[in-house]
Amino acid sequence: MAFLSMYAKEAPWLLSGNCLLEDYEKSVSENKLETTLLAPPFPNPCEKLKELTDSKSGIKMHFNHGTTTLGFKYQGGILVAVDSRATGGSYIGSRRVEKVVVINDYMVGTMAGGAADCTYWERVLSRQCRLYELRNKDRISVAAASKLLANMLYNYKGMGLSLGVMIAGFDKRGPNLFYVDNDGARTAGEVFSVGSGSLYAYGVLDSGYRYDLSDKEAIELGRRAIYHATHRDAASGGFIRVVHINKDGVKLISVDDSNDIHWKLVEEGQGVNQETLSL
Repeated sequence: MAFLSMYAKEAPWLLSGNCLLEDYEKSVSENKLETTLLAPPFPNPCEKLKELTDSKSGIKMHFNHGTTTLGFKYQGGILVAVDSRATGGSYIGSRRVEKVVVINDYMVGTMAGGAADCTYWERVLSRQCRLYELRNKDRISVAAASKLLANMLYNYKGMGLSLGVMIAGFDKRGPNLFYVDNDGARTAGEVFSVGSGSLYAYGVLDSGYRYDLSDKEAIELGRRAIYHATHRDAASGGFIRVVHINKDGVKLISVDDSNDIHWKLVEEGQGVNQETLSL
């Protein structure tokens, strides 16, 4: 706490929003401190971050990362499928990242971009949705939840956040699917795929998607699209998680190792390339 106060005296913008040192110390003394997101440790972060990303600065701010997530609406609700690989450049940090974040019993968010950013902001959204439910005695709509997230992210536009998420859920209007990114952009749609492997996933979805899919067909389509992306995109891989959302809520359908799926398809003569090594 002393460490934060020392720097806050020199640079009060370290404390985000209007919470300056005097407010901070008052909150501490009254034991009413609320957690705030710290801004970068310099004034005008939107301008300063541009300087740091300049090649002349010698500081690499843009790190390579990747993933594959997808979601689509069909007659049975919404199908969401994701991989589980977390990468930093050519380094695989984890094979077991859960890229579907449950916001409430009828709504989920996906993760693409910075894992920490996605996890943090979707947890914040989950809290806000719960507060809405307690205050209004009713669940928040998917449209309102996605707009809430977009508004929060817009306040930090240009400050280095990395998010490309889908908010999918079922409410009074039926199944709804929205894409939200770190600039506060928000788009409603029928089919989305986000991440470095999204082009490969779209290739499968474009040829197999239709609204009147059965539940079994939708599940297989989502799983197959993620599988093809993990096969072609080095930043995608690990486990393929499939989630279904309908009027009964969020249901986890399956979690399969993409490696096992690959060799199973090879044995059936349906693999991408039977001579390809294991993923």
